[in-house]
Amino acid sequence: MCGIAGIFGLNGTPVAYQEVQDMCNVLQHRGPNDEGFYINDYVGLGMRRLSIVDVENGHQPVSNEDGTVHVVMNGEIYNFRELRAELEATGHVFSTQSDTEVIVHLYEEFGADCVQKLRGMFAFSLWDDRRKRLLIARDRLGKKPLYYGTFAGRLAFASELKALLQLPDVERELNWTSVGHLFSYLTTPSEESIIQGVHKLPPGHVMLLEAGKEPQIHRYWDVDFKADYSQTEEQWVEGLRELLMESVRIRMDCDVPYGAFLSGGLDSSAVVALMARQSSSPIKTFSIGFTETNYNEAPHARQVANMFGTEHHELILEPDVLSILDDLVWYLDEPFGDSSAIPTYMVSKLAAQHVTVALSGDGGDELFAGYDRYVVEQKERRYRHIPSAVRNILGGVGSRMPEGMKGRNFLRHIALDGMDRYLDATNVFNVDEKRSLFRREIADQVIKDDPFRAMALELEKKGTHWLSALQYIDLHDYLPQDILTKVDRMSMAHSLETRSPLLDHKLVEYAATIPPEYKLRAGTTKHILKKAMRGILPDTIIDRRKQGFAVPLGIWFRGELMEFVHDLLLSETSRARRIFNTEYIEKLLAMHQRGRQLDMQLWTLVSFELWCRRFLDQPLVRKTAFPGTITRMRPAPILTPQRAAMVI
Repeated sequence: MCGIAGIFGLNGTPVAYQEVQDMCNVLQHRGPNDEGFYINDYVGLGMRRLSIVDVENGHQPVSNEDGTVHVVMNGEIYNFRELRAELEATGHVFSTQSDTEVIVHLYEEFGADCVQKLRGMFAFSLWDDRRKRLLIARDRLGKKPLYYGTFAGRLAFASELKALLQLPDVERELNWTSVGHLFSYLTTPSEESIIQGVHKLPPGHVMLLEAGKEPQIHRYWDVDFKADYSQTEEQWVEGLRELLMESVRIRMDCDVPYGAFLSGGLDSSAVVALMARQSSSPIKTFSIGFTETNYNEAPHARQVANMFGTEHHELILEPDVLSILDDLVWYLDEPFGDSSAIPTYMVSKLAAQHVTVALSGDGGDELFAGYDRYVVEQKERRYRHIPSAVRNILGGVGSRMPEGMKGRNFLRHIALDGMDRYLDATNVFNVDEKRSLFRREIADQVIKDDPFRAMALELEKKGTHWLSALQYIDLHDYLPQDILTKVDRMSMAHSLETRSPLLDHKLVEYAATIPPEYKLRAGTTKHILKKAMRGILPDTIIDRRKQGFAVPLGIWFRGELMEFVHDLLLSETSRARRIFNTEYIEKLLAMHQRGRQLDMQLWTLVSFELWCRRFLDQPLVRKTAFPGTITRMRPAPILTPQRAAMVI
């Protein structure tokens, strides 16, 4: 696991070594063990390395035999041993035992199609000196991040946004489409960042660049949710078990200590159970709990840990955990409305004290229909039988009811059709609420574009099964932008590598062909996965109600943190931005205090305000470093709950 960065002169503009190193300096948390650079007249590549495979000799950049191809990579290639054997059989000579080196030789054989051979998580950049070509690629599901942008005739890229902000040509201007996406879906969109002009390379895509030519971006992988009814349910179960075992096994291959996150839910428990079956020593497991009983999964995690004899570690969180806000803002890199980043940060910190690699259960909800919102949508589909004229009247009545009045949102919601209804249920702020939240001149820019909705409507036109369409949307947007972003940033904050067995692309492709009736059956989510794990996990774990990785923010925001949130969101600093209507924020705070659940809305506002203070209001810290030195970059001090009274 690493952090990578680089610059390519599109018009022959030279690259300075110091520029690339400045970018890498702020990525040191992603790779504290080593750094490496390749600079010539056309391109500069840099990286920070977290040593996992071939710890002693896996230095990057890695080149081919004659030094004409160079690569830097963030991630892991799980099938590199098989690929290496095939390449050596055709005459390629390797100089390391690292997984990264297979990429340069695969490129020599297959060009940009080399990505098709890779099984793993990755974001890499490869320079072909003979063709003066730069290839940039991102893994199929988007486990590893990659930002890029064109500035002053040069294309710059990096694992994190803050690295690009080290370049003086990058203007810190808000992207209003991204702001709109954030206040709808908690994150910025799949192809844009919060900064205007800085983009994300989407999952499953490659970019090719040559001097004097426009960058070319194309998709090399997608998943087709097309049900295969040729197999029985039992055959699907057996095939799923085999793939799960293999996916877990290949992710246990590393040269450093490893363990697993364990929440006590089905997905993480399944991963731990399959690890225990294939390990000769106890698995190290890590859990987070809360003093608030309704949010505390620690007892369930302990049950699984005891059953499989793991070396278990747990940490109970209390409201004072928000003292880590300055670190969260820095490492999250962009505003982020999902408060489960807090326990993810803390469980990663706990795990990093014992291991360098942790396996997680991410992806199970998207692959096997585990979200409660799928069950809700299944029930709400009956509304389509109500004549549209009647629903429109009900929706109009709802829109005229005062905000916060019981029944208002329900009437508005049932007036919607198909995908619009599902997306409305996932919105943090709907269109009307955003018009109230943002000042008029800002609101017009924020609500004009919704790429998420465009994807949903396209699937609906294709006639895709409703459940498969929802899974496709969540796999392509919610998973990489929320779940995988959160896990990557919060684990990398502690130089911890996370691996997701349930998101092996072969397993994803297999799951996509399982008939939807085997995933969501009679209101039971993950039916097929639960059946595959019977006899491996206790029924009490398999059948218990899904709890999710939730944080008791609503309770905290009405208690010890109430004053902090109020003073932050209504501060002169926030008002001076002239983005939000202060009266509406006061209304939200009052409604929340009266008992309405608005913790997601308030947390998104808190996250956005703190991000603005750190990345827009303050100059980023830059330190000059010399070749071969290691420079630790830390965020400048910002507001924390303890400093709230002094700063606001």
